Amino acid sequence: MAGCGAGGGAGGGVSAAPVRTRFAPSPTGPLHLGHAYAAIVAHDAARAAGGAFLLRWEDIDRARSRPEWERAAEADLLWLGLRWDEPPLRQSARLPLYRAALSRLWDRGLLYPCTCARRDILAAASAPQEGAPLVGPDGVVYPGTCRGRPRTGPLPDGVALRLDMGRALEEAPPLRWEEEGAGTRTLDPAALLRGAGDVVLARRDFGTSYHLAVVVDDAASGVTLVTRGEDLREATPVHVLLQHLLGLPVPRYLHHRLIRDATGRRLAKREDAEAIARYREAGATPADIRRMVGA
Repeated sequence: MAGCGAGGGAGGGVSAAPVRTRFAPSPTGPLHLGHAYAAIVAHDAARAAGGAFLLRWEDIDRARSRPEWERAAEADLLWLGLRWDEPPLRQSARLPLYRAALSRLWDRGLLYPCTCARRDILAAASAPQEGAPLVGPDGVVYPGTCRGRPRTGPLPDGVALRLDMGRALEEAPPLRWEEEGAGTRTLDPAALLRGAGDVVLARRDFGTSYHLAVVVDDAASGVTLVTRGEDLREATPVHVLLQHLLGLPVPRYLHHRLIRDATGRRLAKREDAEAIARYREAGATPADIRRMVGA
């Protein structure tokens, strides 16, 4: 694993702390131009402020994550001239920490077990009396089918766990965060309850979820500026709420534009034709990649 360049200070606070950013890909396929842009934005923001750029492997999906994709991604990043300042953090090695965070929320009655399959959620949310299903950061907003399940005893294993959003918001004071280009944002409880619903904090097969893992990991790494695509903007209020519930610092957020293909679709790992490695093999330079993505 590479770790080059000047190190940044420890995290904590929001305004006075050194800038620490991170690039956090899932090693489930080749990095494409969208990844290149996301990594460049995070790297350049840290370097411009004399801060630290971190790399994190979001590899909780053990069925799809592969070491060869990590090695390929590292090669791509180093070729682009992006150097990370500390050994990469690996989510698959941090499951006990996610479990501890879940236990804290469970003990406060803020989680409940859910046995619904995706088809069940879609069917319930699409019932005639419900109207058109709402879509939030987890897809179709959960209609609360399992919300009445018992929440006593120890934290259960092998089951999905959802945040009782209504109950969690009752515990929260007015919450704010700083967003680059938008200034101070204020969490709207009614909008979050309607637009996100009871989000999943632990998937049955993973033991955690994106929402929980990223807030725990960003705090542990002292990340002070979260840079990510604008498609994740609506997840930010969920994360700010979780940071409050778990007593974690709230970083600043920067939601950058997405890189799209010729048809306007957001790039995904299935777009092998846009893979950074293919451009390298065709003779492109790192400067060419920066020009292509507008960085």
